[in-house]
Amino acid sequence: MDALLIEYLPILVFIGIAAGLTIAMVGASYLIARQAPDSEKLSPFECGFAPFSDARAQFDVRFYLVAILFIIFDLEVAFLFPWAVAFKDIGTFGFWSMMLFLGILTVGFVYEWKKGALEWE
Repeated sequence: MDALLIEYLPILVFIGIAAGLTIAMVGASYLIARQAPDSEKLSPFECGFAPFSDARAQFDVRFYLVAILFIIFDLEVAFLFPWAVAFKDIGTFGFWSMMLFLGILTVGFVYEWKKGALEWE
């Protein structure tokens, strides 16, 4: 058991060195840098101009739909890579299970497309 823990010692040393360097760099920049920001740097901004509404304003639902679609298709790609690597080993069942998965995603994508969720008008 102790031999197994000894194998993790270099990782622990690396984490300690990284944490020490991080603390040293942040501390040095705090001590050395001039700490007198002007009011312009501290003011809030949106795209380079003064804010014109409250930051807690409600977003259009299309932003959320695009975000959800991105997550769905990002997960699709995340599942396709291991499937492609292990394609020879998984056989016919693995092939058809992935085709079912892709079919369900395609049906969802076509539904979103027909409902006009991807149109920005």
